[in-house]
Amino acid sequence: MSYSVSPIGFVRSCFKEKFAIPRQPQLAPAARGILELVPPFDQGDAVQGLEQVSHVWLLFLFHQALEDKPRLKVRPPRLGGNKSMGVFATRATHRPNGIGQSVVKLEKVEASRLLLSGIDLLDGTPILDIKPYVPYADRVDDARNDIASAAPELIPVQWSDTARIQAYEHAIRLAEPLVQLIEQCLAQDPRPAYQTPTPERHYGAQFWDVDVRWHYPQPDTIRVLEVVAARD
Repeated sequence: MSYSVSPIGFVRSCFKEKFAIPRQPQLAPAARGILELVPPFDQGDAVQGLEQVSHVWLLFLFHQALEDKPRLKVRPPRLGGNKSMGVFATRATHRPNGIGQSVVKLEKVEASRLLLSGIDLLDGTPILDIKPYVPYADRVDDARNDIASAAPELIPVQWSDTARIQAYEHAIRLAEPLVQLIEQCLAQDPRPAYQTPTPERHYGAQFWDVDVRWHYPQPDTIRVLEVVAARD
């Protein structure tokens, strides 16, 4: 027997590419997006009551990582990307059915869309379902995960004078907490764990409609070099 599912909406996200997206939700509270619902779920009835909820579970598709052949083992970034584990012991994007889940903060409920923060979702992500977060049932106080027992250790993020001014100017234009978004995402060190950076090597990612460039003056420190309008 086969089954099919259809998206109930799509996310318009601050993350325009996969690089530098937090590896879990809630790690970057300044990461915002809008879930735009599609018919017939965009009339208001489907979200009635959600205004009483602070957080929701989103079930979604890793739409840029769908594969025809399932993987039994993956190399999770948490382990440096060079150690294999069973796919069901990880939250790697390469899933048997391409399904992911995230707990995100619900900032505002409107008839045809939900305003979200703390997201880890790529722009255009198809959403399959929304479920309210239920604290007494969803939080397990004695739960453990020896693979990922704590959030990633943060590294310092410094700014060049020019980059900081550029970031504040774009933040005002966008009416978004762009400076905090950049700092929260880069502090988690988005580079591959197996890669030792050099000061000469520059990295970049797009947040909203701006390109952010940075380098590592020391292996454990990031310095933002520029924040400029993204090229088409």
